Amino acid sequence: MTRPFPLVLSAPSGGGKTTVARALLARRDDVGYSVSCTTRPPRAGEVDGEAYHFLTTEDFEAEIAAGSFAEFAQVHGRWYGTRAAELRRVMAGGRHVILDIDVQGAEQIAAAFPDAVLVFLLPPSGETLLARLTGRNTDDRAAILRRMRNALEELRHVTRYHYVVVNDDLEQTLRRVGAILDAEVVRHARHEALDDRLAGLMSDLEQRLRAFAHS
Repeated sequence: MTRPFPLVLSAPSGGGKTTVARALLARRDDVGYSVSCTTRPPRAGEVDGEAYHFLTTEDFEAEIAAGSFAEFAQVHGRWYGTRAAELRRVMAGGRHVILDIDVQGAEQIAAAFPDAVLVFLLPPSGETLLARLTGRNTDDRAAILRRMRNALEELRHVTRYHYVVVNDDLEQTLRRVGAILDAEVVRHARHEALDDRLAGLMSDLEQRLRAFAHS
């Protein structure tokens, strides 16, 4: 058995991290999603408890004070955070937990869960990122400018991530992130009771070797 671990997907706003997370969840049964909390208002079609847990600022700050969050940060003037209990719930079910969070949150998750895997999704170009932000029709010009400036700052943190994937083609991105998951699953440090398994296998082999040598 491999111990489940958090898989963190980060990208600038409009970089596709939520799209990639949802596609992985739809295609793999070994991953689960951590629903984050936020104080921003729901967008059209978003359901409380599915897209996010939508909280008031007062309720969010009360949870900060209570130590409920494994990570939290203010992004674009709103609070975002992930409850530690939510992460443990998913992993207790034997699934790796996917988080699509910003660089501030990723650093906190890495500190709280040292076995977490951090993946940064790079936009193929500034032109593509701007087109994605303007094409969503959810933000005014000032908000888009703020998101672009934040993207510049976030890119300075890319070298802190274990893996970097250019998110140009969704199918290719999914194959690469899926390959990262598959490779991390078989790392020897993640296998529970590996020493006992190896000892048992070696003992069995030694017995068979002796028996074969004297046959």
